Amino acid sequence: MLGLERQSPPSWYKDRLREELQERMSAKTSLGKLSETSDVYFTVIRAHLDGFPVKKIPTFSVFRLAPVYMYMLAKFTLRWGFYRTAAVLCRAPHPVREVVNPSKDEKLGVVALRHHIDPEQFKRVGRRLRKIWPLLP
Repeated sequence: MLGLERQSPPSWYKDRLREELQERMSAKTSLGKLSETSDVYFTVIRAHLDGFPVKKIPTFSVFRLAPVYMYMLAKFTLRWGFYRTAAVLCRAPHPVREVVNPSKDEKLGVVALRHHIDPEQFKRVGRRLRKIWPLLP
């Protein structure tokens, strides 16, 4: 559904996992830990799906992992919808499939350039959309 491109070099997956694990360890609040844990799982699952398993996917446990997967699904679905809506409002030439955190204008600019959308217009639309769009950290 996201259509994420395979990354190169393959070490990108290990580097990303290391970064996500560091952010998980730095998280202070329960919500922050849950959010960062969902990012770790997303990274592990993505690496497996792209053919670069960096860590074994944990066996699903309703009590331990259900909250992580539910949070992950909600967070990335909201972000995906945010970018799709912003792209439509900017009359983008094609649908945008992104899940990077849209809370910073710099990231909006990078996404806009990646999808051949005017970065200033995309940032402007994104700023307005952030005021009403429910996003999870």
